[in-house]
Amino acid sequence: MSLLRPALSSDPDPRIETDRHILRPPVMADFREWAALRAASHEFLRPWEPIWPADDLTKAGFRRRLRRYAQEKKDGRSIPFLLFDAKSSKILGGLTLSNIRRGVSQCVTLGYWMGTAHAGKGHMSAAVHAILPFCFNTLGLHRVEAACLPTNEPSIRLLEKAGFRREGYARNYLLINGMWQDHILFACLAEDHAMARSGLPLSYGGKLKEIL
Repeated sequence: MSLLRPALSSDPDPRIETDRHILRPPVMADFREWAALRAASHEFLRPWEPIWPADDLTKAGFRRRLRRYAQEKKDGRSIPFLLFDAKSSKILGGLTLSNIRRGVSQCVTLGYWMGTAHAGKGHMSAAVHAILPFCFNTLGLHRVEAACLPTNEPSIRLLEKAGFRREGYARNYLLINGMWQDHILFACLAEDHAMARSGLPLSYGGKLKEIL
């Protein structure tokens, strides 16, 4: 069971808790452990991420990152989370809800990364499952988008297991590892999530008001 708190601009610490994990925004006290995990995972993450700034793992770089996060959260555009093991309190990775669009869109883009020592153990799959109710119920969004490289089979399996559906193929979509690269586009809708939680197939044609 996830415990959710509203993610408002006035709330300094939106938080998601499950039996296994805690997701919360990063703070300056996280720098040393965050930097150590990112450094140890650099080669593992390199194929899937943009090129890191030269000072990315420095305290000054982390402080600049936190300032950007704070401004984007204040503007209602982005909410970053670090993923922690609930028992050990170790940082396992991170997720970001970015490019939040309101109005007629009500949409957000989900991104995530996992430390190499913790990959393949189900942590990120559990975190994505935990963050979806936060997106739909707490933030009131209708659509969560994600994209991954066609060669990233673990990420494809993770998204499909979480209820995301393939929607398209974008050529040269993002500048990853110094190259413009194609991506597979995925999305999970509020009604998809509601159907999955109710145990109904995604092709169910009943009225949404009976499910939501």
